[in-house]
Amino acid sequence: MSALRELYQEVILDHNKSPRNFRKMEDATRTVEGYNPLCGDRYTVYVKFEDDMVKDVSFEGAGCAISKASASVMSAAVKGKTKAEAEALFAVFHKLVTGEPDPTQELDTLGKLAAFSGVSEFPARVKCAILAWHTLYAAMESNEEKVSTE
Repeated sequence: MSALRELYQEVILDHNKSPRNFRKMEDATRTVEGYNPLCGDRYTVYVKFEDDMVKDVSFEGAGCAISKASASVMSAAVKGKTKAEAEALFAVFHKLVTGEPDPTQELDTLGKLAAFSGVSEFPARVKCAILAWHTLYAAMESNEEKVSTE
């Protein structure tokens, strides 16, 4: 468990300090805004689809370290995946951060996503971790209305 806590801290700090894919995407197929009224996190997620593939993902905005790191890891994790694969990853991540991990899913197969398993110990932070994911999900469902965690 100590190694997982160290990974959590390392991933959160790294992705907060140097977020991946933190930019506006001019040629996005879909753009969706997400907002967490509980703590003020606010992100815009840009997605470029080609056929059924998530060709590119980026985001911009501001929020706490957990929300920014989660958006960063998400953007890297779903790039190059089909919509179905990205939706499956969303489901696994959601269960992970809410403390309902899939018993068939080994933490070591999740890569950097596993670092967020510790979020379930802090219920107030779950919405921070899932904001970008819910926003991406709305984009995949062609719903470009603003997403709120409330």
